[in-house]
Amino acid sequence: MNSGQDNEARIVTPLTQLLDIRHPVVLAPMDGTANGRLAAAVARAGGLGLIGGGYADADWLEGELEAAAGARVGVGFITFALDERPAALRLALEAKPIAVQLSFGDPRPHAEAIRAAGAALICQVQTPDEVKAAVEAGADVLVAQGRDAGGHGRPDLGTMALVPSMVDSVAPVPVVAAGGIADGRGLAAALMLGAAGVTMGTRFLASTEASSNPAEQAGLVAARSVDTVRTDVFDQARGPAWPEGHDGRVVRSSFTEEWRRSRDEAAASERYWASAPDDYDVRPLWAGEGLDLISAIETPDDIVRSVVDQAIARLRTAGPMVVAGAGR
Repeated sequence: MNSGQDNEARIVTPLTQLLDIRHPVVLAPMDGTANGRLAAAVARAGGLGLIGGGYADADWLEGELEAAAGARVGVGFITFALDERPAALRLALEAKPIAVQLSFGDPRPHAEAIRAAGAALICQVQTPDEVKAAVEAGADVLVAQGRDAGGHGRPDLGTMALVPSMVDSVAPVPVVAAGGIADGRGLAAALMLGAAGVTMGTRFLASTEASSNPAEQAGLVAARSVDTVRTDVFDQARGPAWPEGHDGRVVRSSFTEEWRRSRDEAAASERYWASAPDDYDVRPLWAGEGLDLISAIETPDDIVRSVVDQAIARLRTAGPMVVAGAGR
């Protein structure tokens, strides 16, 4: 850590203390997009970089672990896919990650191996049953993902309602807020709700190190929050099948609108596989409700720095307010 970093303003929380990171900002382990370069860049900026191990493709993961070598990063998996491909977890643990995040499934079968490797266990959860399983697994951190988030999740509670409820139910386990957060105001709000940090996906998807192509990045900058919609069309048209109760938030397109009207799985599948990989009128442009706060493609370092600086400024001033009276 250089002297400039030693002197910079910081927000110290149970998350930063547990993982020995400078800032309570976490890269969402987006499948195939949160690559080794991006995770390492977020780690160098002082946050927690998580490689998106996603569907547990060991060949892809091996290359990204090599790309991140030397950085204190972690790995995230879709748990129901990891259940079928446990070799990917063994590969990840051999690299001595700072943490492993498990999402969408039961973490308990994998918890002992993660703990034995010295990694922190992070569990992303959305329902009381998922919270119960994560606590039983001995999770070190819980990520409360609201329906505001981009990508896969549940269309249930929003982030603002989910986070304080979970904080109250699992204390003293640190809770990280996820969903619709893309700037320092979101970090400040999450901390006021009792969270120990934030996870950001869409904000880092629109960054220089993400595995996102030019059309994807242009779409993220151009789209607005009201342009997003939750849909299951991509799970139906291309697979893989997801557990009941899950769908995904994407930027609305003619493809999602046609599915909403017709629910014609055969036609959707045919159109999907006939489209070009960067045709985001058909392919999924995963994005959360924080799109209004994204106006440019920036470096991960600039993103982390601006989020933390803005949050500190907000927390110091608490905005314009008047407290009148007492004891009433």
